[in-house]
Amino acid sequence: MTGDAGARAAATEAAAVVHPLVERGETLAVVESLTGGLLAATIVDIAGVSSVFRGGLVVYATDLKESLAGVPAELLAARGPVDPDVAAALAEGGRWRCGADWCLATTGVAGPEPQNGRPVGLVFVAAAGPGGTEVRELRLRGGRQQIRMDTVTEALRLLAEQVHGLAPPPVRG
Repeated sequence: MTGDAGARAAATEAAAVVHPLVERGETLAVVESLTGGLLAATIVDIAGVSSVFRGGLVVYATDLKESLAGVPAELLAARGPVDPDVAAALAEGGRWRCGADWCLATTGVAGPEPQNGRPVGLVFVAAAGPGGTEVRELRLRGGRQQIRMDTVTEALRLLAEQVHGLAPPPVRG
């Protein structure tokens, strides 16, 4: 999806998350790396979100993933920031640090160049919630902005599936 279509898709997914959380009285936080605040901005565009959205962390620099989001230093040293276990740790750390029922996390390579041997478009999104944490690997195409927008949409889609009970049981917990 490009441009306006991508933004509309992200907004639709955000509404599919926010409205049920409002009804259930549950809260949401985010921890963002490659999306750099775009996920939070998309969420706060939804009317009524103030009763749900706790806030979030933008941890673009690797050291902040440890110091602010609580990702173990050993994990970052061994695997680097673009890794499924790092995505899970970001979501779990953000959920705890922000005191939220749910937390979404994003990490990956938006380009234009590969990073530490990881190809452009490799992204991991994670959703941590009351039932555990699920991580999804994405292989996205397009330029930087397209990859970032598609990441937002897919992260929100993952959470919507969790919130609505459509996803398989989490593999971590």
